Amino acid sequence: MAKAFASQADLTEKTITFDELGPGLYAFTAEGDPNSGVVVGDDSVMVIDTQATPVMAQKVIDCVRGVTDKPIKHVVLSHYHAVRVLGASAYAPENVIASRGTYELIAERGQQDYESEVGRFPRLFDSVESVPGLTWPNIVFDETLTMYRGGKEVQILHLGRGHTKGDTVVWLPEEKVLFSGDLVEYGATPYTGDAYLKDWPETLSRLRALGAEKLVPGRGAALKTRADSEAAIDGTRAFLTRMYDSVAAGVQAGKPLKRIYDETFAALEPEFGDWVIFEHCMPFDVSRAYDEASGIADPRIWTAERDVEMWKALEQEQPMKSAEA
Repeated sequence: MAKAFASQADLTEKTITFDELGPGLYAFTAEGDPNSGVVVGDDSVMVIDTQATPVMAQKVIDCVRGVTDKPIKHVVLSHYHAVRVLGASAYAPENVIASRGTYELIAERGQQDYESEVGRFPRLFDSVESVPGLTWPNIVFDETLTMYRGGKEVQILHLGRGHTKGDTVVWLPEEKVLFSGDLVEYGATPYTGDAYLKDWPETLSRLRALGAEKLVPGRGAALKTRADSEAAIDGTRAFLTRMYDSVAAGVQAGKPLKRIYDETFAALEPEFGDWVIFEHCMPFDVSRAYDEASGIADPRIWTAERDVEMWKALEQEQPMKSAEA
């Protein structure tokens, strides 16, 4: 019997945790589902990553209302993926903040990404009909944007390409708390379908140099010590480098994509197979690594049709059409 496409068979609801990382700093996590961050200032609240739909975002809002009645005025997008951004309307924010790379990706492929992600992981798009459309930022920055939320300095940083070309982290230097988005995962498999795999490790080096003592990854539990934060960064780097090196070696040897996928899956499963969404991510990860190792510098757009074609080709041993540059 064929596996259900991507994570369509994952219907189990996750337990939500709302951890306080410092005065007015919180992590919304849910057993490997996408995380959100919260920064409570003197007069308003900032939310980092919105969840996938307004209905899903209400869970974050409910947690915020458990600690403050201040209005949520600012939303930061760590990157453009639908599962991170399409719940923004629920907050009715004054400002939606994103990097220039994220803005460009929304313009280029936001609708295709929306349609493909809903098909991959429907549980995360509860009440998708409540999404009014794409989420557009009204504040766009290139590398650094600094805001002050009362006594808190909040640095919004694009440290380099990795998970996407527009990845953004939120860093509080005084508190040494970092919200990393999907640049860092903890006990969860990095999704690299839109990644720059040669750049990502160096971006992680810049991120590690910040010296976070607490870190909220894109998926997985919040890390509350420097050692655990660095271990999550190093674990993410280990997965990325091993996966890419395996694929690149196969490309250099002239092996077909299906064989490279099987060999890479077998090589990584003993160490990483128990990470959340491992089987979901691996076909997308290997496909992007194959493209990059083959000289396709920028990630190709994932459509719902391309998703299904790729999944069948790699999971069910059906022939895959040749990649388009």
